[in-house]
Amino acid sequence: MALKYIFVFMFILNYISVGLSIKCWNCRSSNDPKCADPFDNSTVPITDCDQERGLSHLVGIRPSMCRKIRQKVNGEWHYFRDCAYLGEVGIQGDERFCLMRTGTYNIFEEYCTCKSKDGCNSASLNFSKISLCVSILTALSFCCLV
Repeated sequence: MALKYIFVFMFILNYISVGLSIKCWNCRSSNDPKCADPFDNSTVPITDCDQERGLSHLVGIRPSMCRKIRQKVNGEWHYFRDCAYLGEVGIQGDERFCLMRTGTYNIFEEYCTCKSKDGCNSASLNFSKISLCVSILTALSFCCLV
């Protein structure tokens, strides 16, 4: 019986932590080539966006999303991953899609924002394995331990 309550507690804790803050990968490909796609987070820190200092030109605004910027300038690709302060998630709320812009002087930019899960500014948008395990264990606890 106690096992059932542990699973329920883990399930609730998992979704409360996701709702209260978001953690995002924080890197620049100019400093760490593993920041580029395909993304390798083995050397990249994940940042709790609630712990960010804030930006002096955005007083009172806290980061609430993650972002990934892919930029091509004069044929050279640059990648940036960080917490996002402003913007809309994806395109019309669908974070599977990114905003793309081109400009003069051979510039292309892809701007992706997300807030579905911690680390969502990685290369792919997959359901968190931890969330999946906790969900399955919770479901099993209700089925088998009731």
